[in-house]
Amino acid sequence: MEKSEAARDEWPHLMAQAQAGDSQAYTRLLKALVPVIRSLARKHIADDVLVEDVIQDVLLTVHRVRHTYDPASPFLPWLMAIAHARAVDALRKRGRHQQREVQNSEHADEPVFAANMEPPSHDELSTLLDQLPARQRQVIEHVHLREMSLAETATHNNLTVSAVKSLLHRALTTLRRLGAHHGRS
Repeated sequence: MEKSEAARDEWPHLMAQAQAGDSQAYTRLLKALVPVIRSLARKHIADDVLVEDVIQDVLLTVHRVRHTYDPASPFLPWLMAIAHARAVDALRKRGRHQQREVQNSEHADEPVFAANMEPPSHDELSTLLDQLPARQRQVIEHVHLREMSLAETATHNNLTVSAVKSLLHRALTTLRRLGAHHGRS
């Protein structure tokens, strides 16, 4: 029997010890699982960063559901089911994220004010910005007026980049609506 097979045969025993509260056995098990999880994740995912995210997610899931493992059952199929589910979740999440980026970028180059309208003066722009909710106004000011990156804006406002994108999208939509009314005045 190869060394790796012998180690795999030890996994149910290590998990049983971990379930009984042996933190050293649990640490040994988790360390032994990382290369196996990486290999399983790479079967579904080519992106190394996403693979590392899946590894962390699998380890967290193993920790959260470790009480469900039956030491009398084979360990690897249990682990493979978790790894497969987390890999699929990561791919779905990435697909949704990419789809949102494409949808958001479709409107990114649209001007806030129609081409046949004069851009608002500084005072008019201030009036329009004042009509936005505070967080949306802050995000617009940081990203478009101070030219901060989305990440910098997120850090500065104690938000996630996704939240900044959402607030920015809402603010620009509101400004487009307000700008249309501005042109009719």
